[in-house]
Amino acid sequence: MTGPAAWFAGRSARRAAGRSAVRLRLALMFAALGLVVGASTLLATYLLVERSIALQTVDLDPAAVGPTASDEQIERSKARAAEAERSLRQQLRAGTLDPLVDRGLVLVAGFTVASLAVGWFAAGTTLRPLRPIIATARRVADGNLRERVPVAEDNGEWKELTVAINDMLSRLDATFAAQRQFVGNASHELKTPLAINQTLLEVAMARPDASPDLVRLGETMLAVNARHERLVDGLLALVRAEHGVADPRPVDVAEVVEGGLVLSRPEAERLRLRLDAEARPVTVSGDRLLLDRLVQNLLQNAIRHNVAGGWLRLTAGPIDGAARLTVTNSGPVIAPSSVPALFEPFARATNRVHSARGSGLGLSIVRSVAQAHGGTVTASARAEGGLDVVVTIPAATRQNHDDLAPRARPALTHDHDSDGQFP
Repeated sequence: MTGPAAWFAGRSARRAAGRSAVRLRLALMFAALGLVVGASTLLATYLLVERSIALQTVDLDPAAVGPTASDEQIERSKARAAEAERSLRQQLRAGTLDPLVDRGLVLVAGFTVASLAVGWFAAGTTLRPLRPIIATARRVADGNLRERVPVAEDNGEWKELTVAINDMLSRLDATFAAQRQFVGNASHELKTPLAINQTLLEVAMARPDASPDLVRLGETMLAVNARHERLVDGLLALVRAEHGVADPRPVDVAEVVEGGLVLSRPEAERLRLRLDAEARPVTVSGDRLLLDRLVQNLLQNAIRHNVAGGWLRLTAGPIDGAARLTVTNSGPVIAPSSVPALFEPFARATNRVHSARGSGLGLSIVRSVAQAHGGTVTASARAEGGLDVVVTIPAATRQNHDDLAPRARPALTHDHDSDGQFP
């Protein structure tokens, strides 16, 4: 799914971890708040108790100094009283403040741990309505715009959010449906006049009194008409791919490769190209027609931008939970700096334009189809000439794979040698 739906879906593979991270951050905020409150309370209590001890009055024994004592005895008595007062206050502090600090620190630690637990529980309760939203987003990311988020029961912000998301999904569904309808109507409106032109030209050329000039003109017009048909087909395929996969189904890549080879073999034989193919069964979830077009475009690109007596090699199969399709071909030398431009519509490397058979949309369609299926496509120029194109598409999940009728299917191996040689 591309466009706004993909923006809404985001990166679904990291959502569960992201939700746990948010919950952990909220719990840590609660714990930090508990730590601050506990430490502040302990500090305030310590200062109050220390102030109370400092203000506490200490009474000395009046008989400690006689009425006939000398001044020296009175001074010594006062010094002993002051020392006794300091000692008494120190004992009082040691017996009151030290246990207060020790036990207070334990209480603060316990209060912090309790705040962490309460924060974890509260964060989980607060974020619980987010789970159906995430589940719906994942299904939307798989191309099902008819999914809706269950509306929250309360009347708070979560309900407003779910209603807003459902409204957005409804508008997206209506927009994509209108676009698909437009593509279908445009296909009919654009291709019908071309088919009529082809019929009229063929009828005019088949007339017994048709002059040689008319026949040559008709052949030229038929070639132009065929080029326009390919251009229209390419544009419609490109638009359809950019709209995403509306109804993904399990597709065996090996079957798609086999169908592409059947269509491409005659042209490869005419150009005396050696075609080697090997495909192992691997299932992806997507649109069969778009995947057919992806394989056909890769093969046509490798055949039409090749050299006489050259070769091309196609391999397909599972790798690291994905389906990988690789097409390598001989051909003219391509500057590595010009390879990225080959994926742009109507862009070609100047040394690859040898005929008018292409529409300039081949690799653009390949990239759009791959992205519509959540995959990637890369290309690199070979030093000896030609391209190496690699398409990687995530394999179907087990649920979608089980929907595919089980059947044993051997790996496809095709080797057609027309006097070409591999390096």
